[in-house]
Amino acid sequence: MDTKKLRLLLIASIITIMTSCSSNENSDAVEAKLTIVIDYNYSPDEIKTMTLINDYRISIGLNTLVKINHISYKSEEHNDYMITNNVVNHDDFVARSENIINSLGALRVSENIAYNYNSPQGAFDAWLKSPEHRENIEGDFSNFGISIREDPINHKKYYTNIFVKI
Repeated sequence: MDTKKLRLLLIASIITIMTSCSSNENSDAVEAKLTIVIDYNYSPDEIKTMTLINDYRISIGLNTLVKINHISYKSEEHNDYMITNNVVNHDDFVARSENIINSLGALRVSENIAYNYNSPQGAFDAWLKSPEHRENIEGDFSNFGISIREDPINHKKYYTNIFVKI
């Protein structure tokens, strides 16, 4: 059985190599879409929020979530968008989730956002009080990413937390 898997992987790799070398007008767009961000510098608040989520999941018998830097980068992009446009919303969630699905092979993607909480504990507590946000925190996910950014003008914090099942 392992030999069959190895053969399938080899065939898939060859097909990928062959198609990635073909010239196509859209190849730059596809390649950019599939670029995976490797480096992300986590703030103490981001680490604290991830710890709160994982500690809570453990306390109710769920698996911990493993952070993926690319997901945190996509979260950061959304925070930057919200700050730039002075909005709090899930705009372009479909584009974020499609990027994560296509680049990381995710099966499912979900998102929590929060605004104007001074501490990770405050945002986390608010998420737990909301049935939809709590469902994401307690969901069947394997990975996550987070970004917390402060608006340089009004100094309010924006939180974007993306959950993924891979």
